[in-house]
Amino acid sequence: MNFVYCNSLCLVDGMEANFWEVPRAITFGNEKKPGNSTIMRTMLRTSALMGIMFTILASGTTSAQAPVKYPVKAIRMILPSAPGSGPDIMARTIGQKLTEAWGQPVVIEARPGAGGIIGSEAVAKSTPDGYTLLMGNAGSHSVNVSLYAKLPYDPLKDFTPVALVSSAPNILIVHPSLPVKSVKDMIALAKARPGELTFGSGGNGSTAHLSGEMFRMLAGIKIVHVPYKGAPAAVLGVMTNEISMAILNLPPALPHIKSGRLKALGVSTTERSHAVPELPTIAESGLPGYSAATWYGVLAPSGTPREIIIKLNTEILKILRTEEVKKQIASDGGDVIGSTPEEFTAVMKTDIAKWAKVVQASGARMD
Repeated sequence: MNFVYCNSLCLVDGMEANFWEVPRAITFGNEKKPGNSTIMRTMLRTSALMGIMFTILASGTTSAQAPVKYPVKAIRMILPSAPGSGPDIMARTIGQKLTEAWGQPVVIEARPGAGGIIGSEAVAKSTPDGYTLLMGNAGSHSVNVSLYAKLPYDPLKDFTPVALVSSAPNILIVHPSLPVKSVKDMIALAKARPGELTFGSGGNGSTAHLSGEMFRMLAGIKIVHVPYKGAPAAVLGVMTNEISMAILNLPPALPHIKSGRLKALGVSTTERSHAVPELPTIAESGLPGYSAATWYGVLAPSGTPREIIIKLNTEILKILRTEEVKKQIASDGGDVIGSTPEEFTAVMKTDIAKWAKVVQASGARMD
């Protein structure tokens, strides 16, 4: 930036900035001394020039700090669970509405496997620019840290929570032909046939796996865990009588319960579910003290700019407040939550501590 001084004008990068003519001196006798008006005008001229410089420099600073334009291209939302699972349903619900709101496609990319580790690790190691997100769940971000000795990501340090979307109870399901009508009957049957009955889950380390382990531990029974590649496969396992029972996320099981292809004995939460209000909780139906649930939430890689996190959070909460989405999540057996990033972090910390106790007490480990 070039400034050229003269008596009556200043050239600033080739542009004229006119100032008044300032007398160089006032003569007193034979001496030439500066007068007060000269000093004042000189100060004013200097101040004006400094003002121009400040304005130009400030303008450059403002443009450098201009808000990031986001999104300007497609967003990937990675799903660490199998298609058709609870997280998949939530991801597609939120993804569709973000696409409609921003005019940029949100592509749902399923990367199931290893209890959610494969998809979660991919997001943890991706560029933190807001264009790769994760629809995480309690298994991938609360259970795994205690279950796996060498987890390739830290659920708290390697991710920035965006918003907790919803929660859903797990539900104890059996094949309609199994001669049980309640949780109490199920426990009695397992005690009568130790080691013969099996329970399925959507994979090692899933909340369904740990929910089954908690059931086994509190009931004092011997049942064998059978991991499947995703909750929908475990649901199918119960429907085909391949396994005795499962305590799975409610969303993928609910349609089959309503059609009569599955028999439900109880929900895992401390209160009954609005989706199946006639169904008792596992605790009230024969196993006092039992409580387990899962959550689904959007996360970004650690280091994602705060303003992008806030923009995502604001839009997701707006989506969750719409009647359409509320009804859709409720029809799938879930409860809308919505949270700030800080509230989401607090939930994860509490959940990690809770499931760590279950893992330790049950002796379940995946190395």
